[in-house]
Amino acid sequence: MAHRERPLSPHLQVYRWQVQMMTSIIHRATGIILVVGSLIIAWGLLALAAGPEAWNGFTSFTRSAFGFLILFGWSWALSFHLINGIRHLVQDAGYAYKIEAFVRNSWISIFGSLALTVLIWVVAMMQRGGA
Repeated sequence: MAHRERPLSPHLQVYRWQVQMMTSIIHRATGIILVVGSLIIAWGLLALAAGPEAWNGFTSFTRSAFGFLILFGWSWALSFHLINGIRHLVQDAGYAYKIEAFVRNSWISIFGSLALTVLIWVVAMMQRGGA
C-alpha cells in the first residue's frame, strides 16, 4: 500500500481572525467564568446566613480593589454570555445566517455587553450611594 499525502485539517494558522471566531471563544470562556464566579455568590449567601461577622468579612473582600475587579469581570461575563446566548437563540430559530448579520451581531454582543455592564454598575452604585 503506497503512502499518499493526505490533506491536513485547517487550523488556526490557516484562518484569518474574525470577530465571529472571537465571540465564539469568549462565549465559552465566559461560561467558565460564570461557574467560578458563582462560587463567590454562594460565599456571599452563606456569609449572609452565618451572621454579621461573616457578612462583614465578605463585604470587606468585595469592597476591596481586587474584589471589585472580580465582581465587575463576573458581571461583564454574565452580560456577554446573556447577549451572545440570545444571538445564538435567534440563529437557532433560523435567522441572521448571512455573513453580514453574523459580523453585525457579533459586534452587538461585544459592545452591548460592555454597555449593559456599565449600566448595571451605575444603577448599583446609585442605589447604594456609591456613585
